[in-house]
Amino acid sequence: MTYQLLFLFAAGFFGGVLNAIAGGGSFITFPALLFVGVAPISANATNTFASCAGYMSGAYALRKELLAYRAQLPRLIIVSLVGGSTGALLLLLTPESVFRQAIPWLLLFATLLFIFGGRINRALKQYASGHPHASLLGALLLLLLLLGISVYGGFFNAGLGIIILSYLALEGFGDINAMNGLKLLISSVVSLIAIALFIVNGAIAWYAGIVVMFGTLVGGYVAAHLSRQLPQTYVRTFVILAGSGMSLYFFLN
Repeated sequence: MTYQLLFLFAAGFFGGVLNAIAGGGSFITFPALLFVGVAPISANATNTFASCAGYMSGAYALRKELLAYRAQLPRLIIVSLVGGSTGALLLLLTPESVFRQAIPWLLLFATLLFIFGGRINRALKQYASGHPHASLLGALLLLLLLLGISVYGGFFNAGLGIIILSYLALEGFGDINAMNGLKLLISSVVSLIAIALFIVNGAIAWYAGIVVMFGTLVGGYVAAHLSRQLPQTYVRTFVILAGSGMSLYFFLN
């Protein structure tokens, strides 16, 4: 039992470091929960719970940037609540065997998003600059896109931040600090409503989740001091290798 504690804390620690520096911490924490015997759906719900504290603390740290967009916040929060709850319900209604088969595909999807997220953001920024959402149809499509992203986040948390950044770029946001704040706010809202439904349905492995959560908090704090010293290229390479390796493992397994 002690080695499991240390293993989960270490997974949370490195996941927190990755989330703070480059994103992709779920590639460490979600498989770690599976490796110690947590059932797949419960591991996914527990990973959402463990990650949420980092989202909330990050959003709070960027609260000044968020206040500059206070007019947009109600719309973002409401859509995130609806989408997050829908995704969580879909997860809870999914048979364990089906979700187990979906794990490698979900991890592969999240890995590809991490690899190509920067290019997607740049392409969407260029598109957004030339199409400053002039029509009602464009606004509606953006709303539906955010809803779909929130559903994905409620169902499977990995890669959520990258998708949200792409959405914000498409909507025309340009301030990276504000975008990070909005990303963390949306992630927090999606996760909180999903966690509430997971709690009601008893889907969270509390013991493992709390250990991972403390690990992510410590890792995120340490990363604040390391982020200026670690080359981002090395960190991104590690995340890509981890995500690819985990995807391959679950395809073979």
